[in-house]
This record gives sequence, C-alpha cells and structure tokens, in this order.
Amino acid sequence: MKLVSLISGGIDSPVATYLMMKKGADIVGIYFDNRPFCDEKSLEKTTKLVEKLEKRFNKKIKMYSVPHGNNLSVFAESCRKNLECVLCKRMMLRIGERIAETEKADALVTGESLGQVASQTLENIYVENNAVRIHVLRPLIGFDKIEIEKIAKETGLYEISIMPASPCSIVPKKPATMARLENVLNEERKIDINSLVEEPVRNAVRIDNK
Repeated sequence: MKLVSLISGGIDSPVATYLMMKKGADIVGIYFDNRPFCDEKSLEKTTKLVEKLEKRFNKKIKMYSVPHGNNLSVFAESCRKNLECVLCKRMMLRIGERIAETEKADALVTGESLGQVASQTLENIYVENNAVRIHVLRPLIGFDKIEIEKIAKETGLYEISIMPASPCSIVPKKPATMARLENVLNEERKIDINSLVEEPVRNAVRIDNK
C-alpha cells in the first residue's frame, strides 16, 4: 500500500502518517509551503517530524515541498473570506491527487479530526472530498485532542510538533463551518483552477532528509 500524506509541522498529520505506517504503508509526503503566510520554521519542524517517523519504522519517506503561497494569495484576492479554508483544502487535495498519480499511490492521507478546529466539520469534509476522485484516508477522524497528543508523546512526535513556528497568517477569523458545495463551486469559477494545480505540481521540489 502506497499513500501520499499531506504533512505539516503540527501534531495531527504526523500522527495520522504514523498510524498508516504502522499498518505497513509506504509514504510519499507533501509539505505545502505557505510562505509568505508562514515562516521557514514550519518546514524545519516538518523535516524533523519526518525524520522521526523514518527512524521509528526504518523506512524512507519521499518528501516534496510544494509552493502554495500564491494559491492562498489568489483565494484572498478573489474569493469569499469565510470559504478560504475549504478552498485551500480542496486545492491541496487536488495537488495531492496529481502527485499520487505520478507516484502510483493508492490514496491520500490527511490529519483531520472531526470538530478539532472550526472548519473540520462533516459538511466541510464532504465539500472537500468532492474536489478529487482519489480515496482520502483520515485516520484521526474520531480521535479527540487528548488521544492524538497521547500517541504523539508515545512516538516522540509531540516535542517536535510544539516547537515554535508562525501559524498560517491568512486563516479567516470566522471560517465557514457548513460550506455548501454550490457556493464553493461559484467561488472557484472566479479563479483558474488548472493553473493553481499544475504550477505548484510543476514547481514541487524534493526534500532530502538526512
């Protein structure tokens, strides 16, 4: 089983990746570089988390860094503010799907946990899934924060995940919690979806872990 995991420097996506590696999956990781809306420490944390997973399972993780800051700028300039998180996640899944096709992977992995943050609702996840045809695995969907932190501490991921780094600065103050597909599709008609997928995929770079 080969999976493409959307990995950030936070706690959830590395734990989700750990759970799938525990099941024997080979992982290709994607880090979305949100600069200028975050700093370089996010990439440093992600790299350290991936190295920790590699050592634990004695298995290499092929990592890509994908430029995503321009996409965030386009959403901010052209689309409804409260739908930016859903639009962002739909774009990340599309890019993940393209890389999964290239890597001949079977599914995507994300770190969403139902209700963990305001935008991670059943309605939003449905709308996000609609953007792709590939299977999207969410190993943490029913976990609460305490359960996720427990696994992170047991696996040595926790201390890295809480290292300081600036969060995404473009997140709306009041993100939509019950996004409607027709509204999201209307927003996407304002932008060039194909170029916002193809350009980041074309400019993705390999991250060579130690």
